Amino acid sequence: MSEPIKVVLIDDHGLCRRGLAELLEARAGIRVLGTTGKPDEAIDLVRESRPDLAIMDLRMPTDGLTLLTRMRAEGIDTPVVVLTMSDSREDLARAFRAGVRGYLLKDMDPDEVIDAIRRTARGEVVVAPMMAAKLVDLLMPAQQGTTRADYLKQLTEREREILQHLSSGKSNKAIALALHISHDTVKLHVRHILSKLGLSSRVEAAVFAVEHRAEMASKAAQRA
Repeated sequence: MSEPIKVVLIDDHGLCRRGLAELLEARAGIRVLGTTGKPDEAIDLVRESRPDLAIMDLRMPTDGLTLLTRMRAEGIDTPVVVLTMSDSREDLARAFRAGVRGYLLKDMDPDEVIDAIRRTARGEVVVAPMMAAKLVDLLMPAQQGTTRADYLKQLTEREREILQHLSSGKSNKAIALALHISHDTVKLHVRHILSKLGLSSRVEAAVFAVEHRAEMASKAAQRA
């Protein structure tokens, strides 16, 4: 039997912390190592408990992303998932630029939240469904007359294949093993993908892939 996912919860609302902890432990078997709403306690909690994920509110007396910046400055590299009420495009963009692995909304269905946390723990980049299009709109360069689908058409078959692997959070090494190509070849393809899509990071590429998953699957079926 695999080890349960271990998380800590950081939210300044005690009721939210308690409710989420009960949901994760009772319905999902996810182990909550601790909860807090205080920034200093949060840093100590994450450092000492070494969770798989830190699930953090965005709007707290101390901004959640400010807290994330402090954690990284102190050498804490625990993946962070934002769980917030904010559906702001600006907050979404700030969160991914700060390096979060997921952006979820508190009004999502509980089962969707559980599934997203599990996927994030596996290494995937996860965005609340209603926020995915907003993030891609923010990340894509504004060029008159060019749609997001046009960017996808620029990719070769191999590049689209690698983009699908990026959407699952796979490393270059894992992609190389899966496709039976060299690590350096994967790195070169990733650089080409980012350049063609006008993106600056693997996270942005993964979000783009999630947003266009249906279209990419359709193209793959046409080639089969």
